[in-house]
Amino acid sequence: MATTTRHESGSGSSAPKDDIRPNNPLQADFDAEDNSSMDSDERYLKAALGYKQSLHRQWKFFESFAASFGSLRMSYAYANIELTCLAALYSVGGIRTTFTIGVGAGGPAAYWSSYVVTCVFVTITAAVLAEICSALPAAGSIYFWAAEAGGRRYGRLFGFIVAWWSTTAWTTFVASNSQAAANFLLSEITVFGLNFTTDVNDIKFRAVQWIVAEIFLFLAISMNYLEPKTYKTIFRLATAIILLDFFLNIIWLPIAVSKSYGFHDAKYVFTQTYNETNAPPVWNWMLSYFVTAGILVGFEASGHISEETQNASLTAARGIFWSAVASALIGFPLVIMFLFCLPNLHTLYSLGAPQPFVQIYALTMGRGGHVFMNVICIIGLIFNTTIAGVASSRLIWAVARDGVLPFSSWISQVSEKKEPKNAIIVMHAVAALLLCTILASPVAFSSLVSAAGVPTITAYALIAFGRSFITPHSFKHARFSLGRWSRPLTFITLIWNLYLACVLFSPLYFPVTGATFNYSPVIFGAITILGVVTYFITPEEKWLPAARLGKVYKLDEEYMRRDE
Repeated sequence: MATTTRHESGSGSSAPKDDIRPNNPLQADFDAEDNSSMDSDERYLKAALGYKQSLHRQWKFFESFAASFGSLRMSYAYANIELTCLAALYSVGGIRTTFTIGVGAGGPAAYWSSYVVTCVFVTITAAVLAEICSALPAAGSIYFWAAEAGGRRYGRLFGFIVAWWSTTAWTTFVASNSQAAANFLLSEITVFGLNFTTDVNDIKFRAVQWIVAEIFLFLAISMNYLEPKTYKTIFRLATAIILLDFFLNIIWLPIAVSKSYGFHDAKYVFTQTYNETNAPPVWNWMLSYFVTAGILVGFEASGHISEETQNASLTAARGIFWSAVASALIGFPLVIMFLFCLPNLHTLYSLGAPQPFVQIYALTMGRGGHVFMNVICIIGLIFNTTIAGVASSRLIWAVARDGVLPFSSWISQVSEKKEPKNAIIVMHAVAALLLCTILASPVAFSSLVSAAGVPTITAYALIAFGRSFITPHSFKHARFSLGRWSRPLTFITLIWNLYLACVLFSPLYFPVTGATFNYSPVIFGAITILGVVTYFITPEEKWLPAARLGKVYKLDEEYMRRDE
């Protein structure tokens, strides 16, 4: 992507100064003159975006990249099938935990081909979001981008809606990932033939599942309290575990399969179709995107930590774009390899463990080998949960900083080391409460996580809509610039993510019953209504006055120049 130096765009608000005065201690006075001691990141954050530098700013490109590289994303659940799509480069986990759904909707031919198509359009989406992030490198990124994309007229509404979409989604991701880690561990009950049920309809199993999930959640989120310099090690360890997981699957699994039940042939991998959903043939094929869209999502996490990233307008943007590209590249060989290596659908569906891959590893690698693989999977999920916690807590902190959440003044407080510890506490508490729904019934928690990923895709679409039709001439001078390709690529992003939203709202199995109903539209609708209601009841002077929106486009050239 091309990079340019920003300069004044000549547009912006002409509202009275009183309309853009700071409303809380974390907002900045645009017209203050005491900028001499600030670095370029801090000056831009203050002069363009209207925020004071409140968090530490120590992380560089690797940390920005790793934030997306190891973040957890979509979760869905249907009846007794629970899947947690891990993305933003934990594509190993995403492909592994959704494989049976992927090959069941359209078959291997639909799975690999839809993955290739998804790679292309996700790269375009990431490039569009990276350009916006380059112009708006603020914590909480996605809802702030939506507010600016909506312009003076619709910005506050877009901001409120996406604030609720994104905070609920990311917090649910943290909870569902902890439950996924628990499923990997509890699958050993089946492998070792222990005298204990793994039936999700049995309260005894759900109680154990809940306890283990809460323990994993505690282990993961406790690392969020480490100081920033120490946390760099977590980013590196998470990246190392992901790569180790990838190479073990790409090298060890084929060797193990060759010595056990053997491979599928190329005809099966590239041409075989299935219709396990009972949907009409064309829609059955389209449902393969239900999985591939979930695997390749979450790259906006680099934007959530942009206020902690040095040279953020370029570094965070690159983190978004290259994490999506790397996720696509690392995922494709895994998809092909799994299609060659995994048993047929009849065998896959007959596996009784909460996480079928644990049994597959046991079938191919033996008990000792599969235990090692399972430990790697669980450690990877724990590290991905803690990194997702970083993105989630920064998002919650940023929304609270702007006064949207209850108890915002307390949530937005930072520690002496410039960390949003209260936001971490809130994230942990809410995620822990969400896990408690496991005890109620297998449907309760499943219904919550079924809608966890949808708000992210719809937020991408809403931002692209605003950029296409409301603020099409904005962000032209972002350092990560798409140039003349910006508008057409933004429109493509809009169409693609609207299509994905339709797929994600669709039932996955037909005919639709109470057990197979997709609760995503219901829960998503409730969250959207909550966002609209808070928009109407929150006075404009308390959050995002219209005069503050668009201020980013009216900057003195002194604040627009950056070091390359």
